[in-house]
Amino acid sequence: MAVETLSAFIRESHAIEFERISWAFGVDASLSRDGNRIRTAIKLANERVFNAANARAECAGMGTTVVVALVKDQLLTVGWAGDSRCYVLRDGQLTQLTRDDSWVSAAASEGILSAEEIERHPLRNIITKAVGARDSIDVDIVEEPLRPGDRVVLCTDGLHSMIGAPEILDCLNQSGNDIVQAVERLIAAANEAGGKDNVSVVVLRCE
Repeated sequence: MAVETLSAFIRESHAIEFERISWAFGVDASLSRDGNRIRTAIKLANERVFNAANARAECAGMGTTVVVALVKDQLLTVGWAGDSRCYVLRDGQLTQLTRDDSWVSAAASEGILSAEEIERHPLRNIITKAVGARDSIDVDIVEEPLRPGDRVVLCTDGLHSMIGAPEILDCLNQSGNDIVQAVERLIAAANEAGGKDNVSVVVLRCE
């Protein structure tokens, strides 16, 4: 439901002039056109999932994390909610662009937990934001200029909770420029490590 709503708005707003797009939740002047498109798309998805959850008893409490990326003129624009992540691999270094909307991430930013404590904390899977969890949602947006050869990874916690950044980097390095093989290696590594959750992965390469 979230993916359908997201992709529909992204498609519809692709070739329309900025002023003619229906910005259901207003425009954030601090964001780019694509930043506003992602922000609106996630908010529309949140509204649809939240309303569906309230309309049917069997759907009560449902929600989802999300990470969305658009690339135009080698500028990567990313929006997210929850602990789905976006990484960029450049010059052998893997960087996490997103910040998990989770209890442990908030605790770490306040100096309550260390990076080592996060990995084994019993509340590490408690997220503080999800599409559909509330009637409204704040959306975080980041932008990163891409360079030829950069690889971008979008993934759910089914990947990054099973294997860490060093293992993700290793899978990408072993796959070279073959991004299909990279996805297969990453999913296989997560499953071999326990596969405790569903694993969604997208890899793109900047030409």
